[in-house]
Amino acid sequence: MAGGRGLSYRTLLDVATLKAHLGDAQWCIVDVRHQLMDVDYGERVYAQGHLPGAHFLHCDRDLSSPLNGRNGRHPLPDPVRLAQRLGQLSIGPQTQVVVYDDAQGMIAGRLWWLLRWLGHDKVAVLDGGLQAWLAAGGSLTTEVPALATATFSVSLQPFTVDVAAMEKMLGNGANCLIDGRAPDRFRGENETIDPVGGHIPGAVNRFFRDNLQADGCFKPAAVLATEWQAILGQHAASASVHYCGSGVSACHNLLALEIAGLSGARLYGGSWSEWCADTSRPVAR
Repeated sequence: MAGGRGLSYRTLLDVATLKAHLGDAQWCIVDVRHQLMDVDYGERVYAQGHLPGAHFLHCDRDLSSPLNGRNGRHPLPDPVRLAQRLGQLSIGPQTQVVVYDDAQGMIAGRLWWLLRWLGHDKVAVLDGGLQAWLAAGGSLTTEVPALATATFSVSLQPFTVDVAAMEKMLGNGANCLIDGRAPDRFRGENETIDPVGGHIPGAVNRFFRDNLQADGCFKPAAVLATEWQAILGQHAASASVHYCGSGVSACHNLLALEIAGLSGARLYGGSWSEWCADTSRPVAR
């Protein structure tokens, strides 16, 4: 939703609107910049400069749970632990959360989805991210905002599918399985992150970057709706299950569906990195 003061934003937020709300007591900005191959990157660039008032959350430590070798590269975080962390950022039931990164929403989409999973839907991704902020003349600061604890209450939503359910879905035709990775990795080519290349049998590919325009902002809702309807075919959005390499960039596709007005899709959080950890599971290429 977009509009003037008093409204809540649940998918995207533009730079101009965020500028108008800087310093609002009921707004919380969160920086989630991250690089898979440089896990200290986010904290480093946050210290060098971030949006005024922005807090930092780490993709590995805050937005994921510990690895055990079988649960993928970014297992879903413990909801209670994440809620405690969000409360430390003064995020309460009435807080409008705005999330940004510098990766065209790939990491920001993860926190957007996690907050909705925990039952907090007043969350939006800054459209165009840090690049759009800077292009519009937005300033950065090195000042770290003070923490002021709030109570974040969890109301867990049925937005996930676990690996056991995924195994039962294979070949049943009732669900539309969508892989958000780049096309070459979907085909099992140029796999440099996970030990096995390929995809879950029956999946179709929608690279998350296809949701974006050349400027890094999301395509208009009507365009996304047309493109996603073609992918879903006869399936409702609520019958679609999304995955990627580790459950991060797939959230970008879930955000795109919400922008398009197609609600109810679910995430297979373990994604390919969990799936391929068990060599008995089938692989398609």
